[in-house]
Amino acid sequence: MDLHLKNLFDRLQEQFGTGPGLGPGSATCLMKVECVTPNFIQSVYRAAAALYRTEPWQRLRPGHLFGVRVGRDSDWSSKKQPFPCVQFIGGDGGDVGFHMFRSENDAKKMTGSRETIRVPNVDLLRVTYEPEASMFASNRRMVKSLSLEVSGTDRFPVIDVTRCMSSGDLRFRNPTAEDLRFVYAFMRAISMLHPLLQEDKEGAPKWSRMTNFEPFIETVDVQWPTEMVKGSDLVAVTISHPPSQTYEEKTSSTPGSTPTKHVELPREEIFVDLKNLNSSIRKCSMCEKEVHGEMALCCGHCGALVYCGSVCQKQHWKECHKSMCGLYKNMMEREEELAMKIFKFPCSADQPCKWLESLGIHQKGMWRRKCGCYSHCPYGLLPVKGGLSESWGGLDEEEHPQDSPFLNHLRDGTSNPILLSGWSEYYNLRTLPMSSPVADVLSHPLTVYYILTALSISSKNLLLKGREVILHYLGPEGELDWMSSFAEIGHLLNGSGNIHIVMVGPEVPTNLSGTTSGISSRVRVNLVRGIYQEEATYLPPPHVIVALNCGLDGYTAWGGALELIKTMGVPAFLTEQSELSCVNAKQVVRGAGLHITHPVTPNPFRSPVKIYTASVNLPSYSNGFVLGVNT
Repeated sequence: MDLHLKNLFDRLQEQFGTGPGLGPGSATCLMKVECVTPNFIQSVYRAAAALYRTEPWQRLRPGHLFGVRVGRDSDWSSKKQPFPCVQFIGGDGGDVGFHMFRSENDAKKMTGSRETIRVPNVDLLRVTYEPEASMFASNRRMVKSLSLEVSGTDRFPVIDVTRCMSSGDLRFRNPTAEDLRFVYAFMRAISMLHPLLQEDKEGAPKWSRMTNFEPFIETVDVQWPTEMVKGSDLVAVTISHPPSQTYEEKTSSTPGSTPTKHVELPREEIFVDLKNLNSSIRKCSMCEKEVHGEMALCCGHCGALVYCGSVCQKQHWKECHKSMCGLYKNMMEREEELAMKIFKFPCSADQPCKWLESLGIHQKGMWRRKCGCYSHCPYGLLPVKGGLSESWGGLDEEEHPQDSPFLNHLRDGTSNPILLSGWSEYYNLRTLPMSSPVADVLSHPLTVYYILTALSISSKNLLLKGREVILHYLGPEGELDWMSSFAEIGHLLNGSGNIHIVMVGPEVPTNLSGTTSGISSRVRVNLVRGIYQEEATYLPPPHVIVALNCGLDGYTAWGGALELIKTMGVPAFLTEQSELSCVNAKQVVRGAGLHITHPVTPNPFRSPVKIYTASVNLPSYSNGFVLGVNT
């Protein structure tokens, strides 16, 4: 009887356990792993929560095997990739997670039609998202004591390494610190890349219920958190499907050269009212006729495009939108992730003047460039009066950054640039209330600072050594009237290094071209009017090049600039406002013969204020996304 109950209990574990066929989570705990600090664990849990938000289990099943390479084989103690094959579990039932295998052969042997097959003497690294109530006490204590980030509403990742013994029993152990570094890099990379998988409808077996994807391979750079760095701050991570897929030249089926996810759409066209979305004047995506927001329609599949009526919607669907609707739908679904809910001021500005009026800063200071009321005045020539408070539109003293150093960061007579990861950290550093809207203007200088200290390793090293970084800043417009905000870069340098910014573009006023502004003791700005590729010969050689909100596909002059950037081989970083702009920008960049070495990622210092365009509802923010070449 005891043996019968044991077998029955084992079968119940297999059926209702956290993973398909491997039973409930083990009692392993990351606090017991040697050389793993609390910050290390917090970084792993943040990466796991970010992956959970992307919901890969909606499309991925255990039969979808992925190859993963993190850095070089020589970077790992075994001189090979620790777990180079991965599958996602739980998409068709049970708790979600993923399994990592030592080889593709191991993965195939352990993947059954309905559950994981126990193969003797095969190691398997499991990451399973368990409800907090189901976790072992040691893991619950760890979650609470370290304030670890939750995945979804109540789940946390449990990580262990499992081996099936010859007897059929399972043995568990804690992952090593090296295992966790590998898992971290994979989670960061797959979060960015799995949405790019493109369904292969023609190649899928008719009898298969599992979605079939086109062959896929992509490499992205993942930045190690400080506590995981061993050598370089960045590591190249390659994800492939199937695992044996290699790089080959092929033409993309979309306007961008990166594969994109498409969803199968119903045969009939549908549309929904835009009522209550906003009341501004919109423009039909088909005929470009202006229509009041309350009278407009938008695509009922993706919600991204605006129409004046059903006739235009149906015509646009047949002519071009049908092939792009899935891509737009994915972009719209990321709106929740991109919205910055930490701020306590209205972050929706479909009518800029009214938005500014609601904050009491309309037609004041630097905010005059945030609506069209001063469009008659050339960039860089707005009348300046009053002091710092006036430049911030009369905001209260505690609502804008002061022109003063961060004294609490000067300690022991040493100084280093202050490294920032996002707006919360900056606002806390400056003790600004989250109701202050200054992030909308500071997005430009802080994006520049973030690029120099977090994305560009060469410029970061120069600043740490106290040296000067020369930055070529292409295509300035409104920021020509925001020079006082760029002084914040000097304070963030915290006494280490200098930055020489050369702003080059056709919008620089003739009477300001050739002038130099010392906006702080550590930051000076040169203004040069002209086209970059025509002026670059006369400029000091740059360490880094940036172009913010560049709109690569909208200006033919970028072609010559990109050719020069390719010839110079200098790291260059670009920001775009929306993912659609990034798709188009990647096509332009690759058309110029450049390779994207820093993948498109959301910019942590994007403006929190959503930008509205007349005919498109896609999430759009000033400096919303960043990508890089020659990095």
